Amino acid sequence: MKRVSFAEFGGPEVLRLMDAEEPHAGPGQVRIAVRAAGVNPVDWRIREGQILKAHPIELPAGVGLDASGVVDEVGEDVAGIEVGDHVFGEGESTYAEFAVLSAWARMPEGLTFEEAAGYPSVVETALRVIREVGVRSGQTLLVSGASGGVGSAVLQIARERGITVIGTAGAANQEYLRGLGAVATTYGEGWVERVRRLGPVDAALDLAGSGVIRELVELTGDPGKVVSIADLGAPELGVRFSGTAGSVPDALAEAVGLNSRGKLHIPVEKSYPLAEAAAAHIDSQAGHTRGRRVVVI
Repeated sequence: MKRVSFAEFGGPEVLRLMDAEEPHAGPGQVRIAVRAAGVNPVDWRIREGQILKAHPIELPAGVGLDASGVVDEVGEDVAGIEVGDHVFGEGESTYAEFAVLSAWARMPEGLTFEEAAGYPSVVETALRVIREVGVRSGQTLLVSGASGGVGSAVLQIARERGITVIGTAGAANQEYLRGLGAVATTYGEGWVERVRRLGPVDAALDLAGSGVIRELVELTGDPGKVVSIADLGAPELGVRFSGTAGSVPDALAEAVGLNSRGKLHIPVEKSYPLAEAAAAHIDSQAGHTRGRRVVVI
């Protein structure tokens, strides 16, 4: 089979599309013929060697955690799933023609493979940070960097829970944020005052790592009311850095329920062939994403 892998840490140029042995489902796992793989910031951070403690790997290594596809092998002790089922979930080395998943759910009706591949990690992250920041119905949540995958999920989940969301993004994504139910404003010079004019903020999330932790603390009045998933220096200012995943099966189940009720939809901004995984990483690192980027097989 074909698989994207890297033999050394570095920039996107280290990614190679190579021949590799097919993986097989072990106990409690399923194997899928991959149709699409989600492109997440953690993918290129692992490729660069940034977060080895959280994701220890041996080189050469594959790339990717999220995927959607068709089940073609079911491991021992797995019930309720059959060969031929369409699923999405989380595993390892998912930028490949075949991948093993350790957590999965059946795809909701109407969701494409490309769309489904973009859900697992971002929905888990969105649910986790909303929980960790402690925001409740009737309160206001400020989301810095709101137009990407996690931001798109946060806005919709928060709205479903009765939380008002102020989202910051580039000028081109203001209508997109409003369409997801957010009160939108731009980042850049004067953004703190623009947020102040929109009203008091009870909690804040940093999803972009753009050096705004001090301002988020200023706006909320308490570092305990701010959570970051992108700024490793956040703890130096008393702000929680959230980098350890919670229950992916629970997140997938909630994603299915929300999507089935029309309460959650994360669009795919761009799809890339497997051979262009490096370009997907370059674009992901550049930011300014609206929704998700995926690699298609």
